[in-house]
Amino acid sequence: MEEFWARWGVAAAIVAGSFVVGIVVDRMVVARVRASAARHGWRGGEAVATALSGMSEVFFVLAGLAAATYRIDLSAEAISTVRHVLVVAAIGAATLAAARLATSLTRMYTSRDDAVVPSSTIFVNITRVAVVAIGLLVALNALGISITPLLTALGVGGLAVALALQDTLSNLFAGLQLIGSRQIQPGDYVALETGQEGYVEDLTWRFTTIRQLSNNMVVVPNAKLASSLMINYHQPAGEMSVLVGLGVAYGSDLDHVERVTVRVAREVMERVDGAATDFEPFVRFHAFGDSSIDFNVIMRVTEYTAQYLLQHEFVKAVKLAYAEEGIEIPYPQRVVHKPAGE
Repeated sequence: MEEFWARWGVAAAIVAGSFVVGIVVDRMVVARVRASAARHGWRGGEAVATALSGMSEVFFVLAGLAAATYRIDLSAEAISTVRHVLVVAAIGAATLAAARLATSLTRMYTSRDDAVVPSSTIFVNITRVAVVAIGLLVALNALGISITPLLTALGVGGLAVALALQDTLSNLFAGLQLIGSRQIQPGDYVALETGQEGYVEDLTWRFTTIRQLSNNMVVVPNAKLASSLMINYHQPAGEMSVLVGLGVAYGSDLDHVERVTVRVAREVMERVDGAATDFEPFVRFHAFGDSSIDFNVIMRVTEYTAQYLLQHEFVKAVKLAYAEEGIEIPYPQRVVHKPAGE
């Protein structure tokens, strides 16, 4: 009995010691990776450090458990089973670390301004699924299970799965097409033909989420979004023109009206956030209205929602300027002539 407890005591000490060594190694490795990344200015260092965090403890504990099997009295069959379990656990831990690293690097790469594909959940999920699938195949192979019949069965059953998940796969490939063509990406302001508009929050494997200015979320299936008419106010660039319609009395000096209006527009653009300060505003007269000569003032903003504040400030400023300059903004009116002889 004493020998039995001694064996188990030694085995427990091996596992505990392995865990302590794993903690020490983990902290040293993670600290060294972070320090090296900071020294070389590599953004991926944090992703690597996060992926490796906690892995040393797992691997050292598994190694300790494997070593402990030599110290306890187990049958050959039990030892073989335990070691198979430990191998699968090690592969699972490595797969988890690889999945965390791959998804972090994918998210970091797609968030760059010069990335080929924009940042979205769909690529992160595809990366995670691919890494987990590879890890699963490696684990099955380590257990002595041939993966060739499994791959064959998956190939044969793929047709049935594709038919059953036709809508889901349609949304998946539509999402990939939208991202690959760069028609939209997270952060863009879009307007759909159905009337909804807002900022694209994310593209997942099935849906695209759009956050309206009211802070409500619109969820659109990728397949429907890919086949619908859509205005993207961030393509080819976020900067856009803003037209404000005005009208002045027929007796107005139009050259004077143009000078005053352009001056006011320029002053407002210089002090309003989001206005394109390097753009020169201008006026275009376009119609003889019922009671006024109508024209548009053309200004420019760097982002879609900035137009609202610009219009707000311009309307206040131009009304004040017109009053000071004696420029009349007429009320709608219509002159009715009495027919001769009545």
